[in-house]
Amino acid sequence: ATTSHPFFFFSSETQQIPTEEVVLDICLSNGQKVTVNILTSDQTEDVLDAVATKLDLPDELVGYFSLFLVREGVDGSLTFVRKLQEFELPYVSITSLRSSEFHIVLRKSYWDMAYDSDVMDNRVGLNLLYAQTVSDIERGWILVNKDQHRQLKSLQEKGSKKEFIHLGQTLKYYGYIKFDPCITDFPEKGCQVIVSAGNNELNFHVKLPNEQMKEGSFKVTRMRCWRVTSSQVPIANGTTNPCSSAKCEVKLELAFEYLMSKDRLQWVTITSQQAIMMSICLQSMVDELMVKKSGGSIKKLLRKRHNGSIHRPDSQQAVKSPPLLDSPDRNREQIVKLSTKLSSVSLRGISASNSANDISGNDFHGNYAFEGIGDDDL
Repeated sequence: ATTSHPFFFFSSETQQIPTEEVVLDICLSNGQKVTVNILTSDQTEDVLDAVATKLDLPDELVGYFSLFLVREGVDGSLTFVRKLQEFELPYVSITSLRSSEFHIVLRKSYWDMAYDSDVMDNRVGLNLLYAQTVSDIERGWILVNKDQHRQLKSLQEKGSKKEFIHLGQTLKYYGYIKFDPCITDFPEKGCQVIVSAGNNELNFHVKLPNEQMKEGSFKVTRMRCWRVTSSQVPIANGTTNPCSSAKCEVKLELAFEYLMSKDRLQWVTITSQQAIMMSICLQSMVDELMVKKSGGSIKKLLRKRHNGSIHRPDSQQAVKSPPLLDSPDRNREQIVKLSTKLSSVSLRGISASNSANDISGNDFHGNYAFEGIGDDDL
């Protein structure tokens, strides 16, 4: 058997797998493993239900969580590869990778911290959310200064989990997913950047060629559309020979068209092996915003959400996500219902006196108001 690629997945439609009873380990944020008995033909939702049953998580809260494929580094760091698709066969996907560095992790699937209260009303939900918050702080995904760290430690010693989470909600990057260092062409080509997704935005922590550090955010509500592209590129060995199976790697890029200022759109590109995961994050943010705008049920969205726009990427083929602000009628104005209170993108530096744990950067895009998302925006 051949080894699969982590960006690709197996579904019952693409893979004929003999149905057998197997066991599968699912990791929690605190490193604990939950072993579930499943079938090789079970899809993601089946596995998620099995985990919920094992944990005694109520049915009405199952949709608040999702399964993610992650790669664990030798230093214990976690790289989020992608969210498991609903029609995927998790057991086949993970075993086909033939590597112990890959794991399936349970993590909350929503972005708005207001939904934390629904989860915390249940004992199991509270424990899962608490474990995730502690883990994110320990990994440096959530920024904490010394005073905040002291308060958190005190709450932890008291076993005050709800209060711990409430304090966590006030911290920078709470609920964000942090990606590995990668490359962007904004504000100029070849910049090193650390991207984080959360709070309906992509946050950039950019290192400019002159070593200056800048920070800012791109709001999903100002993205007209985005796409993921993949290509086969030679491994950097000084040759220009065409790719062969042994000397080639997959290059992934996420590009989004952003409303920098009134009537001015600009493409921003991120070159990252986590581009698919970034795209999935953006799409789920849009889904959540649309449901809230229409007054629908977030529970139904979380339970029935499909990420069907992400398929196995072929060379040079774009995977386009449904645009948030793109009009289906090309004769109509494409960008609608945006506030006129828009300012041009400006990068503001981060003071060198700020510690790595207490950053006070400003958004790229300045201050503006977004009037909301309506049916006419799609």
